Amino acid sequence: MKWFVFYKGQVALQKQGDRLQVPEGDEPPVAVPEGHQVHEVTMNNGVKVKTFALDKPIEDTLACCEQSTANGQWAMVNLRESFNYIPLEDYLCGGKASQILYWDEHSRYCPTCGVKTVQQTPIMKKCPQCGLEMYPPIATAIIVLIQRGDEILLVHNRAFKRDYYGLVAGFLEAGENLEECVRREVMEETGLTIKNLRYFGSQTWPYPSGLMVGFTAEYESGTIKLQEDELTAGAFYRKDNMPHIPQKMSIARKLIDWWLEK
Repeated sequence: MKWFVFYKGQVALQKQGDRLQVPEGDEPPVAVPEGHQVHEVTMNNGVKVKTFALDKPIEDTLACCEQSTANGQWAMVNLRESFNYIPLEDYLCGGKASQILYWDEHSRYCPTCGVKTVQQTPIMKKCPQCGLEMYPPIATAIIVLIQRGDEILLVHNRAFKRDYYGLVAGFLEAGENLEECVRREVMEETGLTIKNLRYFGSQTWPYPSGLMVGFTAEYESGTIKLQEDELTAGAFYRKDNMPHIPQKMSIARKLIDWWLEK
C-alpha cells in the first residue's frame, strides 16, 4: 500500500538511494496525528492508496528535493513539483488524495445547519440532522489555444510564479455552458473574438480541486486589450520565437505541444 502524507500542499517523499519515492507498507510511514483520519483512495483503474494530513512537516527532511543524496530520509515536496520525481501514476494518485483531504477539511460541518457531518462512503458525508449529502467539489475551468495563421496567443497571468507564458483560461460561471465560458473568458481577458471552437481534452487539476477542459479555436477579430488585473502580457507567437512555456504536466503544455507538432 502506498501512503500519501501531506502537510499544507506538500507531499512526503522518502529517500531511496539517489531518488525519492512514495512510501509503501502495511502501516503508516509516520504517526497519524490525533484527530486526523486515514482515507482510502481508489483510482479509476482500481489501484488503492491511503492518505492523511500532518499538523507539521516530518522531521529529518532533506534541505531541498534536489539534494536527494544529502543527509535526511524525507523530502517535503510541493505536489506540482512531485511530478518531476515520481512516476505519473503516483502523481495522479497523489492528486486525488490531496483532493480528498481538501474536501475532508472543508466539509466537517454542515453548511446548512452547522451540525458535524458523518462520513458515509469514501466520497460522501452526510449531515445527521438535515440529511444534506456532501461530495468532493470540482471547480470546472476552461483553457483554450487560439490560432491565428502560423501563430498562437500566449499570455502571462499575474498568478504565475515563473516567467513562462500560457494560454487563456478561466472558471465556468453559473448559467453558462463550456463554449460560452471560453468565448467570455477570451473576450474579457484579451478583447478578441474567436471562431471554430473545438474540444481538445480534459485534465484533473488538484490545486486544490479542479477540472481543466481544453479547447482549440481560431482568431476571428479584434485587437489585444489585456485585462490588466489578470494578465501582465500577451501576444501572438510563431514557432521560432516562443517564450518560456508551461511544464509537461499541464494540459496547457499538451495543447501547445499539439500545435508545435502539427
